Amino acid sequence: MMQAISFKFKDDVHYPHATQLQERTVQIINHLRMVALQCRSASRVDLDQACALLLADPADAHMRHAEILMRGLRQALSKRPVFFRPGTTELSFDEAWLGRLIEAVERKDDDSFRFLIRSRVPRWTQQNLAFLVRSVSEQFRQI
Repeated sequence: MMQAISFKFKDDVHYPHATQLQERTVQIINHLRMVALQCRSASRVDLDQACALLLADPADAHMRHAEILMRGLRQALSKRPVFFRPGTTELSFDEAWLGRLIEAVERKDDDSFRFLIRSRVPRWTQQNLAFLVRSVSEQFRQI
């Protein structure tokens, strides 16, 4: 069964503004938005299997972490995440949450990172999601 990440457009709801995040984090969120667009018609991915494959062959994993994150986020959140189109200045709740996770990684704030993961992700997939978020942050640090 194929599942797509939903994209919503601005409506009468007030969304947080992207300026609440650091500029680098907004760039990562925009990149993840583009990856999500590309993955819309792709099948969902099992996070356990995908992370195991990424760890088994790290040479092939360059920038695939973002794709796996976007394809497996629904499994981790138990609902379809909301991502706006690239370049949108507002953030959905899911985008703001991911941005806060990325910023916690950047600050090396493990307590906040664990709190954010535990607040929305079932225990059985927390480690995989944490691995993917940290990997995406690290890959952008290298650019």
